[in-house]
Amino acid sequence: MSEVLGRIEKPSIDNFQAGRKIYLVPLVYTPREMPEDLSEKVNAYWQQVEQQLNGLEQKMGPIKKIYHESLTVSGETGLSIIEKFHEKSYRIIKEKCDRGASLEATEDMELFTESMDWGNCLSVVMSQKTFDIISKFYREASEKRFAHISRRIDETLGDGEAGLLFIREDHGVQFPPNIHVFYVAPPALDDIHRWFREKMNARK
Repeated sequence: MSEVLGRIEKPSIDNFQAGRKIYLVPLVYTPREMPEDLSEKVNAYWQQVEQQLNGLEQKMGPIKKIYHESLTVSGETGLSIIEKFHEKSYRIIKEKCDRGASLEATEDMELFTESMDWGNCLSVVMSQKTFDIISKFYREASEKRFAHISRRIDETLGDGEAGLLFIREDHGVQFPPNIHVFYVAPPALDDIHRWFREKMNARK
């Protein structure tokens, strides 16, 4: 029987089930007061995130560890902080924790605040020279911050476990090579991006 050339075998699900996994959910940051059409897209996004996560858990394994951008404490204290500042992700996290997942401290407070401070400085500087100097400090602080997040995941995610990470899309986290990353990107995410692009173009 002749050999079929160019056929690419799909990796078996068993390969992923046995290893460590991260389900990565992009955080969507929106104005506190949203117009109705944007609010509908955001609500649809989080509903689709839940659906995709449930599908991943059924195929790859249940979520055991949860990580969240800006979170510097774990457990019930961390959950109460998420409830105040990240209403949409809180609902998902609470449901997963009620089913046995643990919420992990993800950030180092000093690295997180330093990175945020430099980022805030960039938004108000006027001269190019000052911008270049602050950009350098911002990049250095951000690299250290993202490296810490990667270490936290590596140190706390057990063999064969699945973790859930909420973080903004433009993050710079480099994951350990033995962790499979599954990017959760529902169709509504593109709808939200399109909404913001249209608003930006309308202002030009």
